[in-house]
Amino acid sequence: MKIEDYLSSLPSSIISGEDVELSDKTLKEIFRFAELSENDIFYHLGCSSGNSIIISLQEFKVKKAIGIDNNRDKIEHAQKLLEEKHISNGSFRCQDVTVSDISDATVILFWFSDQKVIEKMIPKFESLKPGCKIITIWGPLTGFMPNKVDFPYILNVTPFKKAESLREQMLTIFNTDCIDFAVAWEFADRYSKAIGSKNSENDRFLTILQTLVIWINAKNLGIACGDDIPDPVKSYIGILKTFFNIEVEHLIDH
Repeated sequence: MKIEDYLSSLPSSIISGEDVELSDKTLKEIFRFAELSENDIFYHLGCSSGNSIIISLQEFKVKKAIGIDNNRDKIEHAQKLLEEKHISNGSFRCQDVTVSDISDATVILFWFSDQKVIEKMIPKFESLKPGCKIITIWGPLTGFMPNKVDFPYILNVTPFKKAESLREQMLTIFNTDCIDFAVAWEFADRYSKAIGSKNSENDRFLTILQTLVIWINAKNLGIACGDDIPDPVKSYIGILKTFFNIEVEHLIDH
C-alpha cells in the first residue's frame, strides 16, 4: 500500500487535525514564541475546545481573543467555559474560517493541513494590517518566507515576503545548508512532542513517518546531505514496508 493510500484510509478528522488538541503547555510555548501581549487582538482559527482563548486572556492579558471553529458542539462548550470564568473580552464563533471577519487581528494561530483552506486564507491574511502575525505549525504559508522559526512553530508577518523557491523556504525553516537523517529526525520529533497526541504510543510512529517525509522532500529538492540514501532511512523504509505494508520509496526522485 502506497503511503498516499494509507493516509486516505484514515478518518478525515485525523488528517484534518480536528481531533488533535494542543496542550496548554504547547499553547503557552506558541504564545511566547509570538510574543503575545496585552496590546494584541488574538484569533485562533480552528479553536476546538477554546483553551487557547482562555489562556491568551488570563495569562497573556490580550486585549481581545476570538475563537472560530465550524464544530457547533465544541463552540458551545467553549462559550460555557468563558461564562463560567466570567470573561467578557473573549468570544467564539461557529463559522467557516474562510468567510469569517478577522480584519482587526494582530496575532492569528492557523493550523490547517487542507491546501484548499490555506489557499483561500492567504489573500485574507495579505489584506490584514501591516505587522499582523500568522502562526502556523509544521508547514509555512505556501510561497512565503517565514519571519521567525522555532520549529514546529513558524511565524509570518504582514506584508509577506515571497519565497524564491520551495528550496529557499525549506532551508530557512530548518536553518541548515543541507538536511541529513539526524536533522530530519530532530525536527520530526519536535513536531510529535508539540502536538502531543492522546495516544502517546503513536508518537514514535508519527515521528518515523514525518522524518521520512522531511528527508524525502529534502532529497527531491536537492538539499539532502549527500547523494546516497542514508542507512537509517533505508531501514525505516524497510520497516514500514515489511511490518506495516506502507510503501514510501516511490516518493523519492531517482
